[in-house]
Amino acid sequence: MARVGASDNLQPKSSFDIQMTQSTKGNNNENSSGGEGGSCESSSGDNSSSNGIKLKKEISLLDGVAIIVGVIVGSGIFVSPKGVLIHSGSILQSIIVWILSGILSLVGALCYAELGTMIPKSGGDYAYIDVAFGPLPAFLYLWVALLILIPTGNAITALTFAQYLLQPFWPSCEAPVEAVQLLAAVITCFLTMVNCYNVKWVTRITDIFTGTKILALLIIVGAGAYYLFTGNTEKWDYPLEGSQLSPGFIALAFYNGLFSYSGWNYLNYVTEELKDPYKNLPRAICISLPLVTTIYVVTNIAYFSVLTPDEILSSEAVAVTFGDKMLGFMAWLMPFFVACSTFGALNGAIFGASRLLFVGARNGHLPAAISLINVKFLTPIPSLLFLGVVTLILLFIRDMYALINYVQFVEAFFTFMSISGLLWLRKKNPDSNRPIKVNLSLPILYLIICGFLMISSIYVSPMEVGIGSAIIVSGIPIYYLTIYRPVEVLTSMSQKLNIWCSKFFLCMPNQEKID
Repeated sequence: MARVGASDNLQPKSSFDIQMTQSTKGNNNENSSGGEGGSCESSSGDNSSSNGIKLKKEISLLDGVAIIVGVIVGSGIFVSPKGVLIHSGSILQSIIVWILSGILSLVGALCYAELGTMIPKSGGDYAYIDVAFGPLPAFLYLWVALLILIPTGNAITALTFAQYLLQPFWPSCEAPVEAVQLLAAVITCFLTMVNCYNVKWVTRITDIFTGTKILALLIIVGAGAYYLFTGNTEKWDYPLEGSQLSPGFIALAFYNGLFSYSGWNYLNYVTEELKDPYKNLPRAICISLPLVTTIYVVTNIAYFSVLTPDEILSSEAVAVTFGDKMLGFMAWLMPFFVACSTFGALNGAIFGASRLLFVGARNGHLPAAISLINVKFLTPIPSLLFLGVVTLILLFIRDMYALINYVQFVEAFFTFMSISGLLWLRKKNPDSNRPIKVNLSLPILYLIICGFLMISSIYVSPMEVGIGSAIIVSGIPIYYLTIYRPVEVLTSMSQKLNIWCSKFFLCMPNQEKID
């Protein structure tokens, strides 16, 4: 199997790749037998690491499905499905885009299933790009994810939660910005604490709130079906009226549709904590993506049956507008369900994203302190706290939403690179163990469509594409200053931070053998 660790790829060693040989030798002897409250699992099939500190495999198939569905079905389907409608122009074309976006996401997820079972390590795109193309492209993905993709998405999800939880207290106006930011900060800290303490609590929260958001969507679908089957079919008399057939508008419609499906690869971030990943990773994908696609399509049909396109486009939260029109005195349920949905999505995003940072640090691309694991709870506490702090900072930046305009192209670019890596690894390492091997037509189809979307977006949104590309390129000098030719002062700072975190948070380096 291709090696995921950085020891073969990163030459010379990064200033961040600091080993704790001397400072943790004593802790090793004290805690190797389990320590206080910490039962250290052995690696499957590897007796040499039977006493090593490593992440525990506690995620079942049901938990995996709940994570994927919980992260994908965030606030988007409740708050703003109008992005697809704006660029599609008609309700039928919008429905077609939602269906095809789901199918394309499933194709991508199946390709990631092959990557995830061939490279059964946490980190998702980062791990796959590292194995296929080397440390620099992998670092650039980590750089963009750390700078924009992860903390910005988490911050916006937390703010959305706060806005809709506070809405009943300010029914005639928007809640004060300060109150929204404070509640968002509180919930971010709370979920970070839960993630630090117990993985089982994380999965239970994910399971419960995934069920809650599915219930909310079933209420919308039921109300829409009742409205439609009682003879109110006039909104479907001209379903193709206003269709936008320009390739640029079609690309933007798909971008918005695919953005609502983003999160289908989050289970790949936590592969090392998934029970029997060779079976449960593809099973979770094959269950969750068709389920989400079906939910999205029937929910949009319900929206279009009750609300006019103008009502959808003018609404700040389509589900709330739908509830006001259909649920009467129970309309308060929709803001509550939006809050529940975003709460579950934020919990799953914190869990998955912290593992990306953990693996990046373990490979020497971030300060080594972020790769430490708490000896009692067996969770990457420094990684979780680092992510939490960055998210808290972004909560109080007023123009943070502007960053979202540049995310979609960047995400598509690195997904394109990961799928390209699948084809490259088939040629480079044809004899690698592949428990799942998808038909060659699937990655080729995905690359063609993804390439079309990226090229089209250059013509339609050149500024957003340019700024997104500039953010990616800005990571190159950072790589050479901190990884390839490290500055001595950074090496010293990283080592001091590493030792301090290991003592303060009772952590040790990951000791699982990385093959």
